[in-house]
Amino acid sequence: MPVFIWAGTNKLGTKQKGEMEAPSEESVRAHLARLKISPTKVKPKPKDLLENIAFFQPKITNKDIIVFAKQFSTMIDAGLPIVQCLDILHNQQENVTFKKMLKEIKDSVESGATFAETLKKYPKEFDDLFVNMIAAGEAGGILDTILRRLSAYMEKAAKLKAQVKGAMTYPMITVIIAVIVVAVIMVFVIPVFQEMFSGMGSALPMPTMVVVNMSNFVRSNILYIIIGVALAVFAFKRFYATDKGRNIGDRLALRLPIFGPLIRKVAVAKFTRTMGTMLASGVAILDALDIVAKTAGNKVVEKAIYDVRFGIAEGRTMADPLLETGVFPAMVCQMISVGESTGALDAMLGKIADFYDEEVDQAVENLTAAIEPMMMVFLGVVIGGLVVAMYLPIFKMASALG
Repeated sequence: MPVFIWAGTNKLGTKQKGEMEAPSEESVRAHLARLKISPTKVKPKPKDLLENIAFFQPKITNKDIIVFAKQFSTMIDAGLPIVQCLDILHNQQENVTFKKMLKEIKDSVESGATFAETLKKYPKEFDDLFVNMIAAGEAGGILDTILRRLSAYMEKAAKLKAQVKGAMTYPMITVIIAVIVVAVIMVFVIPVFQEMFSGMGSALPMPTMVVVNMSNFVRSNILYIIIGVALAVFAFKRFYATDKGRNIGDRLALRLPIFGPLIRKVAVAKFTRTMGTMLASGVAILDALDIVAKTAGNKVVEKAIYDVRFGIAEGRTMADPLLETGVFPAMVCQMISVGESTGALDAMLGKIADFYDEEVDQAVENLTAAIEPMMMVFLGVVIGGLVVAMYLPIFKMASALG
């Protein structure tokens, strides 16, 4: 349906303007007349030349989905029909990409499709977890409750992801800066010292000779080094994209001395939070495990969850096969066993998730505290070593003159 831009004055003489979807200009004028607005301008909205090029359109963020779920929940709780909720959310949406998607969702639901079936068409924005919980909410008549749980779950998941990302950012930036500084010293600074030392007429100290030879090697082969690093990164990404490479990489990640425990705690928090939310929403346990496994983010954890699913399908409890995987701590398995025996597994999973969220907070703080001195020592040894090696001949010359 075309969009029209209009301007006019109301009965008080106040100027107003806006946009409206309508089949024709006459429909816009008729609607404005009902609102007691005298139109001075009604014309079709100009086409955006870049609207069909996805690269130039704004992305739909996780925050957009969270706000959408919250607002939708409030409207459903107030008793508004789904189509009317979607229409209101579509009209007030500022992200043009999301606005277009909400229009398509509204049209699909209006034509008879269920809300969950419609969301399946947009897997990038609404994953299996979101769609299955919406389906359970529609079937049980508790869509508002499900949407509240979804928004709360997504907020906590986003916070967890931001914490881990923040912990990884500092060492990465430090290493990148160190590499750049060392490269500048090797390529531009050391040759100046080398030229100065060439007229001294005496043998250079061993550390200085090592640094000078390294500088000559880097300057002579800089292009090959850059190509080699690029090829190594490309090869690693290709290998990690395979099932074998992903399994090896994820297994090694869990065994890292500093980051391994943090990755394991994040996996436990994500598993328990997602599983508890789905069970509380009425999703069958086997379906929930299948979805949780797909969203685990680590192949070792994914395999462990599938092993648990296979054990439950054979009639076992969740706690025993979970303990046998060796991925989840014994305390977690014992608490899950208590939850199963008391019939409050979803509540127990929520408590475990809350506990491990705090554990992740503490682990991130400890990681940051441990990395800062290590990075300082690294920078001091590398850059300080280069500087000292360059000044050794000057100290030697000063000692000889003295």
